[in-house]
Amino acid sequence: MAVSKLSFLVSFLVLSYVAQAQLGQLGASRRKFGAQSRCRIDRLNALRPSRRTESEAGVTEYYDESEDQLECAGVSVLRARIEPNGLYLPSYLNSPSLVYVLRGRAVLGAVIPGCPETFQDLQQESEESYRGERGRREEYGGQQFRDEHQRIHHVRQGDVVAVPAGVPRWCYNDGETPVEVIVVIDVKNNANQLDPTLRHFMLAGRQQESSGRYRRGEGEQVGTSGNNILSGFDADLLAEAIGVNQETVRKLQSRNDERGEIVRVERQLRILRPSRTEEREESGERGYRRESEERGERWEDKVATSGNGFDEAICSMKMKENIADPLKADVYKPNGGRITFLNSQKLPILKYIQMSANRGVLHRNAILAPHWNMNAHAIVYVTSGRARMQVVSNEGQRAFDGELHRGQLIVVPQNFAVVVQSRSEGFSWISFQTNDNAMNTPIVGKTSALRGMPVDVLVNAYRGLSREEARRVKFNRGQEMTIFPSEGSRREYE
Repeated sequence: MAVSKLSFLVSFLVLSYVAQAQLGQLGASRRKFGAQSRCRIDRLNALRPSRRTESEAGVTEYYDESEDQLECAGVSVLRARIEPNGLYLPSYLNSPSLVYVLRGRAVLGAVIPGCPETFQDLQQESEESYRGERGRREEYGGQQFRDEHQRIHHVRQGDVVAVPAGVPRWCYNDGETPVEVIVVIDVKNNANQLDPTLRHFMLAGRQQESSGRYRRGEGEQVGTSGNNILSGFDADLLAEAIGVNQETVRKLQSRNDERGEIVRVERQLRILRPSRTEEREESGERGYRRESEERGERWEDKVATSGNGFDEAICSMKMKENIADPLKADVYKPNGGRITFLNSQKLPILKYIQMSANRGVLHRNAILAPHWNMNAHAIVYVTSGRARMQVVSNEGQRAFDGELHRGQLIVVPQNFAVVVQSRSEGFSWISFQTNDNAMNTPIVGKTSALRGMPVDVLVNAYRGLSREEARRVKFNRGQEMTIFPSEGSRREYE
């Protein structure tokens, strides 16, 4: 009996260790702060990409990661455009990242180490679900098959995709218009054990030399080109390791490939995926899921009993969520705008990469209430329109006071106060936070810092403030919170 109990205990500890190790591979639960140098963020600027790399079927643009505000926030940012039928080649990064689809649609693959290839075409009669041309079956190791690979993800405008550090990913534009994405990489995340610098490891192709300049250290440098990681191995050793001939290895090493990191696919990409008919059949299931969530039932809890434990929890973990859908808004004012928050409560994988996001829309002349971010930096990217933003430091000085336009980016440092007012054409943005459950404190309005203080505290805190003025400061906004419509639009709505 004692032996049985000991065996059970050992088995339990081993399973627990394996589970924790697998979850740990997806990212880190905290960020590096100890070695951080002093942040030079007294003056902030609206940023645009400083260099670009052109490829055969697209463009990648990089924001200068040595900019003081990006360096302080510990992030790198890039923006990419993939033309129709373009393939962003397989690669991985040294840090976790959030990808936001600005426009278009695409197919994205992320290969989680140790997870099975669940998309399979192993039988001769299964021809219908294989897209593209009918290829001739080939024999490898005595088995006949067409292909098998890990699951793929269909992404569209408004999707946020979480990609853990070191996970290979690729992206294919299967639409008729270009796909544009912005990617924020958390280089100070503990998942990155290297220096806090973006390192792009290509598995295929060869990165072209970029145009433009960026600061690194004391001087300026131009962008450099790079080969894929297979090109660094000895050809003989690599051939023996893979079990192929020298000619195949030369193709894998891609030393003479000048197409860049985004290449054009001949005809179309052949991948396994459900047909449109199957997708329509499953729409009923998705509707049932939405109804369950509206009743407060967790879909994950409903299907958990059919799972196979730790591996399924990781390999089947949801990686994306759409936050552009107005029906998913968390804050909504018909005459003011809306905001949708995405944190680890909604998308659990964010817990392991320690990032979150929100998307906002302000209508004409509406105000985003003055507030500060309690536990995260915010990397704000303008998706459309214009707005005036003011950011105030701990010294009560304006670190930024200017107008933001589409395509610009700015960092709002943790605890710096910020207020935004849209211009006549409105304003929309995507914000990336360096915490999986980012929180902010509004200064005015319902549930705000000033609203939560006694009137007498305000009277004595602000010299010359009367009790009547203190009441107006506390209650003039009534039940309004987060978004304040302009006076004109308020009258029109009323």
